[in-house]
Amino acid sequence: MELEHKFCQPGGESAPGIILSDGLRIEGYASLFGTPDQGGDIVAPGAYAASLQRLASEGRAVRMLWQHDPAQPIGLWEEVREDGRGLYVKGRLLEAVEKSREAAALIAAGAIDGLSIGYRTVTAVKDRQGRRLLRELELWEVSLVTFPMLPSARVAAKGETSSAETLRDLALALDAARRDLAGD
Repeated sequence: MELEHKFCQPGGESAPGIILSDGLRIEGYASLFGTPDQGGDIVAPGAYAASLQRLASEGRAVRMLWQHDPAQPIGLWEEVREDGRGLYVKGRLLEAVEKSREAAALIAAGAIDGLSIGYRTVTAVKDRQGRRLLRELELWEVSLVTFPMLPSARVAAKGETSSAETLRDLALALDAARRDLAGD
């Protein structure tokens, strides 16, 4: 079973940075539906639903890691859910963990602002452009990273995205999924 990560090298599109609230609380989108990442993959709405349901039924949680390193858990995701925009995460860095304090300092300074997912592809199809439409994913972890594969996967402050932006993103995601399913 191969674990994949969404990670990229420098030079990607810029996006708003992480805003840390209450010192160690973080939230944002780890994945956006219908938005191609730098590898050309597109996550379809509902791709995480079965995995999140399975984790909940087994009493397990999505892990919060530092730079996808399984030896460096740095906090807890207290909320992981799909909404109309993508995979929303909300959690806290653990103050007792040295790497968490370092991460908080890096976030506060603006040196780190990315989120990235670790997952296994369950179901995917290729569209006419050769991109993978990821229809079902087994989510393992969401990491704080320097360079996310999806440049807009960032931690944000509450209320940073307006409802108009959310509706626009949802419309774009649904249109992209419709085109991919139709083979356009």
